[in-house]
Amino acid sequence: MSILKKRLSPEESRLAALNAARDLLVEAGPQAVTLKAVATRIGRTHANLLHHFGSALDLQRALAAYIADGVCQTIRQTIQHARATEQEDPQAVVDLTFEAFDKGGAGALASWMILSGNDDALTPIIEAIHTLVDEIADEGHADKPIHDHTLQLVLMALGDALMGRQMAETLGLPRNRAREIARQELERSIEATH
Repeated sequence: MSILKKRLSPEESRLAALNAARDLLVEAGPQAVTLKAVATRIGRTHANLLHHFGSALDLQRALAAYIADGVCQTIRQTIQHARATEQEDPQAVVDLTFEAFDKGGAGALASWMILSGNDDALTPIIEAIHTLVDEIADEGHADKPIHDHTLQLVLMALGDALMGRQMAETLGLPRNRAREIARQELERSIEATH
């Protein structure tokens, strides 16, 4: 548990809260991401977090956007590196996406928010991914079915995060089989567009 003692700027305080919320999400699940728990984690008051986020729902939305932005930035860097070295690495993109939804908590957070009645829970994640996909298309890949690849990959990663382990066990498949299928599909698509 990290307790902050120094005076933070509003931006630093908000970032500390988002990092604490992400840690709580990963450690204990989405139901643990409350204003009180986050405030306790960073040594601030409930009122302080209300000032920064307005409500628990707004904190959860901000967390979804924060996670999505981090995921997209990592994927963007991987794609830029692949282009610079002229070595596309579908496995890296698949792994980053699956990790974000599974161990990164994006899948659990999104599903919990939807089940809690927050119909626009996926909006920050979808907008961040859509922006990334559009950037990739604008950088010379508009002729490739990037939106289709993104849709398929994100839906597979979300589904895997929510029930991949149970499905793999039930079907007698290795735990990473969904990732393998996603990579194979992405490789086929890349080969078809070259």
